[in-house]
Amino acid sequence: MPSILIIDDDDAVRGLLRAVLEAEGCEVTEAANGRQGLNQYRLKPTDLGITDVHMPEMNGLVMLRELMPECLDAKVIVLSGAGEKENALDVATRLGARQTVPKPLHMAELLHAVRYELGQ
Repeated sequence: MPSILIIDDDDAVRGLLRAVLEAEGCEVTEAANGRQGLNQYRLKPTDLGITDVHMPEMNGLVMLRELMPECLDAKVIVLSGAGEKENALDVATRLGARQTVPKPLHMAELLHAVRYELGQ
């Protein structure tokens, strides 16, 4: 069973992603900001991380910048909300994100990215 860590400060988004990914047969854990997500990943690495860009305490880009040098094989998909500059997604890619998905989410696009990264 693949494991996925969802990092997003929006409870509704985390809940929706959890429901969809668990229905796909994944084990899902959650974090409400980048600092929590980074700490959780360090304690128990997952097969895939899905993170938002803008969050309190530590945003997704700072989290990526800290995570990737110490976990070179980490797989992370970065989500970026409507109205965000395209630049955030470009920066995420340069920092090591495997894929980026704009919000509002199209679940088929996200599931395709998840399946690809998990090798399914």
